[in-house]
Amino acid sequence: MANPDHHHDHGGDHAGGSELSDMQLRVRALETILTEKGYVEAAALDAIIEACETRIGPHNGARVVAKAWIDAGFRKALLEDGSKAVAGLGHDSRVGEHLVAVENTPDTHNIVVCTLCSCYPWDLLGLPPVWYKSTQYRSRTVKDPRGVLHDFGVTLPATTKIRVWDSTAETRFLVVPMRPAGTDGWTEDQLAALVTRDSMVGTGLAQPPGKAV
Repeated sequence: MANPDHHHDHGGDHAGGSELSDMQLRVRALETILTEKGYVEAAALDAIIEACETRIGPHNGARVVAKAWIDAGFRKALLEDGSKAVAGLGHDSRVGEHLVAVENTPDTHNIVVCTLCSCYPWDLLGLPPVWYKSTQYRSRTVKDPRGVLHDFGVTLPATTKIRVWDSTAETRFLVVPMRPAGTDGWTEDQLAALVTRDSMVGTGLAQPPGKAV
């Protein structure tokens, strides 16, 4: 099962010279129609878009992970009570779920799935990717997590235990990936740039130095 997010061209050279992608143009057209017909209010749409772009998203989770890497006290608090720890950074859940942080180690790799639907810590990771909601990912991750990781380009030693966590409406999970080697002395901002959304779901690893995306 290939990750549909990989190898996606985000370049600005779109047909007709527009700076917007085809998908963005379709969304813009739909937004215009819904607004003109009175189904939604423009101000409400603007608020949702602003929240998605600034207040929620994987950049929040990346900062949480980076802080855990450099602050032993925060790391301990995060693993003991994820909800309380992230709330201290201003990330209060909007859907009432309890956040559980699980830490990858050389001996154990964690991967998160929602077998019933697509429960996901939106505030920290943004909107769930399409593959996370797919029936294939939801069913196969439980049965063959190592094979799923392989499809995402992650090959772990045979001795590494893989632990699968099933999200629910009440409990969401955040994977704290292992800190890449060669980052001693790095600032929180530098480290956060190495943390990807997939690494916080467990389907990826943190980027090595020099390969931040």
